[in-house]
Amino acid sequence: MTINTEGTGERSLFVSYISEVPVWKSTYRIVLNGKARKDPLLQGWAIVDNTVGQDWDKVSLSLVAGAPQSFVQNVSQPFYARRPVIGVSSALNVAPQTYQATMIPGGSRVTGMITDPSGAGISGARVAAYNSNGEIVGQAFSTPSGQYNLGGLPDGLLRVEVELAGFVKNTFTAGASGGGMTQRDVTMQVGSSNQSVTVSASSAQVMAETSTVQGATLGSGSMLGRARNFTAPSARAVGAGMGGGVGGGVFRPTAQAQELGDLFEYKLKEPITIHKNSSALVPIVQASIGAEKVSIWNESAGIPRPTRALWLTNTTNDTLDGGSFSVLEEDTFAGEGIFEAIRPAEKRLAGYAIDLALNVTSKFDSGSQRIARVRISKGTMSQEYEVRERKTYTFRNEDSTPRTVIIEHPVRTNYELRGDTKPIETTASLMRFRLTIAPKETAALPVEEVRPLSSVFQISSITSEQLMMFVEGKTINQGIESALRSVIAHRARLVLARNAVIRREEVRLQVVVGGGNEGAGTGCLELLPVHVHHKEDVRHHLH
Repeated sequence: MTINTEGTGERSLFVSYISEVPVWKSTYRIVLNGKARKDPLLQGWAIVDNTVGQDWDKVSLSLVAGAPQSFVQNVSQPFYARRPVIGVSSALNVAPQTYQATMIPGGSRVTGMITDPSGAGISGARVAAYNSNGEIVGQAFSTPSGQYNLGGLPDGLLRVEVELAGFVKNTFTAGASGGGMTQRDVTMQVGSSNQSVTVSASSAQVMAETSTVQGATLGSGSMLGRARNFTAPSARAVGAGMGGGVGGGVFRPTAQAQELGDLFEYKLKEPITIHKNSSALVPIVQASIGAEKVSIWNESAGIPRPTRALWLTNTTNDTLDGGSFSVLEEDTFAGEGIFEAIRPAEKRLAGYAIDLALNVTSKFDSGSQRIARVRISKGTMSQEYEVRERKTYTFRNEDSTPRTVIIEHPVRTNYELRGDTKPIETTASLMRFRLTIAPKETAALPVEEVRPLSSVFQISSITSEQLMMFVEGKTINQGIESALRSVIAHRARLVLARNAVIRREEVRLQVVVGGGNEGAGTGCLELLPVHVHHKEDVRHHLH
């Protein structure tokens, strides 16, 4: 860049420019240590490449991440469609997957009535549920009768606030797990909305039988690393995979994370030096993180065994940029995977290995049709019935420790879930169910679904054959059967009566056809059958 100055006198110039550089990448290490009984440890690095052709000597570096749209398109270059390259298959060599984000956090519900001191229902009251981090996880408004229903809530205790202008804000604690329902009625007191009252209860009224599975504490990484101290934020080379000891016993994050609108930034606290054509590993995060070890089974994934995974909860206050991660368990490399960006307090599944201790089979059963309702109104009979289908997932745990399995079952259009099995959360296209399997035991999870259908018949057109089909198929009860038989009998008698009337009104008229004067000559007599339905018809034919 060349700057030309013309004229006289001195100027103070501030010069800045934009230069294309490679995208910085994130990589993480998650350390599990069950013996230490401490929280899992998350360590993160940013991989920064200097390709500008000159050294970066004590530069202030800020790493910004997000998803702004930007692209380069070469429209002048000829384009050819390429055939796909198919590699040689390798048994149980599975590429890392990114699992779908949660759409419905859980299957728990909080419901009840909102009334005033007189007991009358209050309409339009706002009911909001917040998790332990103060983030809203559900919202609803009371109906004209005062009923409210907060659905799709995550497991655990929640703070629920009920407020409406002209009433004192009411706050209480509620929660359920495993798809349970909690009943909490609220009586609102007249007053200013700036006032608040907190209602405490000894225990929530759980209306459904539930079970809670607590995840085991997975340990700490305080003893991780016996190599060199990682105090200098630069390195000449970056190896593949972070599980083998990159970093050391001393880990000092040198970046401060903050939100930048739709983006987020890791701003380095101190200037950094990276030589040209070199790369650096910059520590950006070190914190405890919530993690539960589970196994994931998705039949459509096409692999014979479940995937070992971590159900991560971002308990840090920072947005974790998407990238690769490695898992160390008891100081041993356990696997690696990839996850997308995780916002604070968000939960994501991240797989890292194949679970060789679990064997899986599934069985699909399609049940018979079952009539749910028959309705007769204004000469029309409508039937509402259901087609029942059941899929049973069976698992065998050959390990000496328990297994928690997350079964991903597809969400199908026009199908409704039935039975006692409830999902713990739902994504855009999957329902997730939890199943715990004891060591050396077999356990099964049945998922029952129904597809509602309907059919409409005109009673006036129902035949005896159709009636017999309804009776033999046991799709109608005895009362409706008797009523329909009565309709068919009445219709048969009506047909007989109409035929009798037609026969009585059918007459044969003798019409004399001849010529000449009255009484003279002879004529020809012809008998013509005439069907008469009205007196006017008789006159017409006689004429």
